[in-house]
Amino acid sequence: MVDPLAIGVAAAIVLVVVFFSSLDGTGWSPAEDISEEVLERRAATVPETDFPEPMNRSIGGGGAVAIGGGGDGETGELAEGGAEESAGPGDIPEDEVEYYEVEFVKEGETVELANNEPILDQGEDQGWDMPYACRQGQCVSCAAHITDGPSEDFVVHDNQEMLGEAEIEDGYTLTCVAYPRDSFSIETGEAP
Repeated sequence: MVDPLAIGVAAAIVLVVVFFSSLDGTGWSPAEDISEEVLERRAATVPETDFPEPMNRSIGGGGAVAIGGGGDGETGELAEGGAEESAGPGDIPEDEVEYYEVEFVKEGETVELANNEPILDQGEDQGWDMPYACRQGQCVSCAAHITDGPSEDFVVHDNQEMLGEAEIEDGYTLTCVAYPRDSFSIETGEAP
């Protein structure tokens, strides 16, 4: 009852498979890695900026800015009286700090804010997830709207570079560099 034809076909198939599996073939070698070249070409097409890209919050946001001398190991020096000229709202001594009632409209709370700390930092101290990116006044990720009038009437901006006069007049502010100097209402996450 053994079919000699079926045994012959099966043996032929086994021999063909064994023959082909024993061959080395021509070998396979991977193509050259061109990923660095592609990244360099893509980077060359993107314009350079002086500030970090918005929405980079997950990787730390912002960056450190080196102040001082050149790249030859020199150190920078302050001009006479330079320390007093560079003093900003964050340098107010603790015994001179004033507090203002600020209503955060979207958060539904009114809190007291000190005038020696940015609005963004104090909002985060309250546990609110406030938007930001650079923390240096060089983008509008942390922008907010002061509903009571021109923002310069209610906050001091310490080195903001993005808002124009008209936007400040309309009540817009950057919470990362805005220090309160009066009581007001603010809507966070509102860009001009």
